[in-house]
Amino acid sequence: MPRDSSGHLRAGRVSPVRAVPSGIPRPEYVVRPRPREYDGTNIYGAVEIELIRESGRIAARAIEAVGLAIRPGVTTDELDAIGHAYLIEHDAYPSTLGYRGYPKSVCTSINEIICHGIPDDTVLEDGDIINIDITAFKNGVHGDLSKTFTVGTATPAATHLVERTREAMERGIKAVAPGREVNVIGRAIESYAKRFNYGVVRDFTGHGVGEAFHSGLIIPHYDAAPNFSDVMEVGMVFTIEPMLTLGTYQWEMWADDWTVATRDKSLTAQFEHTLVVTERGADILTLP
Repeated sequence: MPRDSSGHLRAGRVSPVRAVPSGIPRPEYVVRPRPREYDGTNIYGAVEIELIRESGRIAARAIEAVGLAIRPGVTTDELDAIGHAYLIEHDAYPSTLGYRGYPKSVCTSINEIICHGIPDDTVLEDGDIINIDITAFKNGVHGDLSKTFTVGTATPAATHLVERTREAMERGIKAVAPGREVNVIGRAIESYAKRFNYGVVRDFTGHGVGEAFHSGLIIPHYDAAPNFSDVMEVGMVFTIEPMLTLGTYQWEMWADDWTVATRDKSLTAQFEHTLVVTERGADILTLP
């Protein structure tokens, strides 16, 4: 079992890359070492927004399917297989598969893993928490979201962290309005997280999404003003995905160049939605 004597995670065995039928269109980066630089817009019209919503709905339902299988004794590779199969069955490409060399269709981040955990033979244990992050690519656009689950019976501290991270995301979404700078989102998230002395991860952020998996637009989850002063406009599409910790916001990267862990091994949780700015606020595009 890929855990050390202290119960902390270590890299496990990664299974072979799962096949995607040739008839499902791939994002341009799948056959390249990195995506082309995006020179398009973050502002979308009604037709494109509905296509992003379709991709987002597929991703959200894939996470629901994975969530039904989360229990002690299941491996993260088994969860990846479920998410992969759901996307394929709905003619969507798993956006992470082949993105900058990422080998799987789902990100599975357990306990002290902040984000980008690679599914492998790690076995879930009672009391774990796990973030499932899935992005679907269909009709030329991506829909991206994540959700943290508890495995079996978690401690009150872990359960509260999960519940409050979801609330932090929702508060960030409520801060969305045309004419505001995107840094107000992080201000709302961090002010809430500080009530519980949680760390707020700074170096992994929300992002513009749609035609590009990551457009270059950055959405901070901490109070970054006066930096990150892009002004929200009607039709702007991006993710909000706060990562809160029971300890430090500092992190370390595993040797796989993907898996990001809290430096102090403290628990961390994340929730994410893709949304579009409307005249009245935000419309979430990643609902099941």
